[in-house]
Amino acid sequence: MISDVTLSDVARAAGVSLATASRVLNGSTRTVGAALRQRVLDTAEKLNYAPNAAAQAMVRGHLNVVGVVVHDITDPYFSAVASGVMLAAEEAGLVVALSSTRHRPEREAEYVAAFRRQRARAVVLIGSRTTDRSSLEELRAEIERFEAGGGRVAAVSQRRLNVDTVVIENRAGAQALAEALVGLRYRRFAVLAGPSTVVTAKDRLAGIRAGLARHRVPLAEDNVVHGDFTRDGGYRAMEELLSRKNDVQCVVAVNDVMAVGAMAALRDRGFPLPERMAVAGFDDIATLRDVTPRLTTVRIDLQGVGETAMRLLLDEPAGAPRVRRTRGEVILRESTPRR
Repeated sequence: MISDVTLSDVARAAGVSLATASRVLNGSTRTVGAALRQRVLDTAEKLNYAPNAAAQAMVRGHLNVVGVVVHDITDPYFSAVASGVMLAAEEAGLVVALSSTRHRPEREAEYVAAFRRQRARAVVLIGSRTTDRSSLEELRAEIERFEAGGGRVAAVSQRRLNVDTVVIENRAGAQALAEALVGLRYRRFAVLAGPSTVVTAKDRLAGIRAGLARHRVPLAEDNVVHGDFTRDGGYRAMEELLSRKNDVQCVVAVNDVMAVGAMAALRDRGFPLPERMAVAGFDDIATLRDVTPRLTTVRIDLQGVGETAMRLLLDEPAGAPRVRRTRGEVILRESTPRR
């Protein structure tokens, strides 16, 4: 009978980190103290743990590289998730190679192909899927080639690829944010909605709509402005919104960097914040927590998301792709005071 006990189960039962358990059971150049090593071995025997050959190869094989593909390395969202991947990879004795698509969907498949040719052991794809079907099909095909050669792939994204995936519940988080803002007595909203082709942006916009609709608060189509998922995209979208009308009480940007751009545009137009306009974002980027006024947002444990994706790769392969879901927490700050 094949044991279904995972390396994570052994680490948890032994009271050690996943990396320590991996070094003892899968082999590593790093040494583990004798007492700790014996505890892990005894726990593995007690649980009838059987090491997986692929997992062993990932740690001790000469091809110990993990490729990480992000959409924009200058965006602190992606760097935060990638830092989590790197932390878990370093603990397991793996080297991370980082690539950025610069928001070009077709580049994801190209990078997976490049990592396959370089015989990387695994790839982590960080970023939203898009409405570009041809790029999605090319990516799926390249993932199949990569896995056929013994590699493994995980994603931080929507569940649209046949791989282990960490899913951020964007719609639920955005709905909770909208409802919290209604609870602060805001009634006239606008949304800086990000690119219309990016699924994350579409899901967050849908969540905001749902949250407002639940309290019968309208969101006029003219108050939804699409723009790049960047600080400058938020700045330009805010300028466009102000050119249309200025009776909005609260602007919700679908990520924090767009919110920061929107705040800059409002200041440049002489709008006192938050007295004249409230602003909210999404993600709770650590490097943006010190903006003034402090930004209301939806907190996501981005580093934890990256660590989870890497640990899915370190665990034994499951019979079917696994999904780990992460829900955000609404954080109300000074940028949206109660009216």
